[in-house]
Amino acid sequence: MVQPVIVVMGVSGCGKTTVGALTAARLDVPYAEGDDFHPIENIEKMAAGIPLTDEDRWPWLDTVADWLGGHQESGGVAACSALRRSYRDRLRRGAPNAYFVHLAATRAELLRRMTGRLGHFMPTILLDSQLETLEPLEPDEVGVTLNALAPPTVLVTEIVDAWRATHR
Repeated sequence: MVQPVIVVMGVSGCGKTTVGALTAARLDVPYAEGDDFHPIENIEKMAAGIPLTDEDRWPWLDTVADWLGGHQESGGVAACSALRRSYRDRLRRGAPNAYFVHLAATRAELLRRMTGRLGHFMPTILLDSQLETLEPLEPDEVGVTLNALAPPTVLVTEIVDAWRATHR
């Protein structure tokens, strides 16, 4: 049986961490927080309100891709912004069967969520740059876009059902 390799993607504040961890638990597979793979220089840059460049992101994406690739047999779920098609293509190099789940929400809701978070390095001033960078999933990309405003447990069920529907 094919094991799920799922990337929960979207801009900061969309719920990647919560939904990703719950999805991994539901599927009984390992979970990885993409932010944990960032080098300290990236975190310091973002914490200072400076958007990352593609050159900043490539090594980080390669590390996430390596994790995904290492879980192709056992399955796994990772939270990773994966904002551009080229970033998702980079992740697919490590895990060609990756299934992407884009959690989408309005700017106002994302800002509300980010403002309410404690202890996260991503400042709200970077939200607009993330939204400008975001390229929605294209029709040829395997995945689904879901409304991030739904309750996390509902989103998990939608993710598992959508993934299973593509792997029958």
